[in-house]
Amino acid sequence: MYVFEYQRAKSVADAAAALAKTGGKALAGGQSLVGAMKLRLANPGTLVDIAGIAGLKGIKQEGAAVVIGAMSTHADVASSAVVKKAIPALAALAEGIGDRQVRNRGTIGGSLANNDPAADYPAAVLALGATVQTNKRKIAADEFFKGMYETALGADEIITAVSFPVPKKAAYVKFPNPASRFALVGVFVAQTQSGVRVAVTGAAAHVHRATAIENALAKSFTADAAKAVKIPADHLNTDLHGSAEYRAHLVSVLASRAVTAAG
Repeated sequence: MYVFEYQRAKSVADAAAALAKTGGKALAGGQSLVGAMKLRLANPGTLVDIAGIAGLKGIKQEGAAVVIGAMSTHADVASSAVVKKAIPALAALAEGIGDRQVRNRGTIGGSLANNDPAADYPAAVLALGATVQTNKRKIAADEFFKGMYETALGADEIITAVSFPVPKKAAYVKFPNPASRFALVGVFVAQTQSGVRVAVTGAAAHVHRATAIENALAKSFTADAAKAVKIPADHLNTDLHGSAEYRAHLVSVLASRAVTAAG
């Protein structure tokens, strides 16, 4: 691990100012960032701890949306009565992240800011058409994820909450890496007020929408319709865990299972 300075922010404004001044990184649950630092894959110089900032935690329903504070842990989301009632697929997704230790430390805001290509939350955010709220603005899901570990966040921009519209029905199914429980491929299917949205994580450089499956499900919201879609492999990952062709096959299979799970 490289040498770094540590600062504890008292407010969102305090944290944003420290990030702007130092060019450092915000520290939430630390489940991704600290691991990368230990491996010397990250050298932020300064860590600005936002864990103690009031108002960044909490889950509530506001009209037709569920709003989750950025510092809410995966365990908070998984156990929330509000989430279980309004968007049970999101609670189930959170319950499947990592292990118990990770779920009790990792946060939804930290996961989204990190934007790991195989993380689970990005699929939910994109499929549900959520809005990422920061200290400066509101960012639509379709505009938030830019590339591998890249988002629309500015250097001094901090996620404060995520607003999830309540879908008509939704489900998330993933094929997990047995060691890390990250998604080798994960597919989140949602019937929203504006139509069907399908998001895929783990298969490519970053989360993306599977428009071919969306179009098929818009015509017939059935498992067979999803499974019949042939996904091209040219934009997907090949690594020691599976080829691009294997991942392409999994996308359609998992989408069909998600449709079945959504009912």
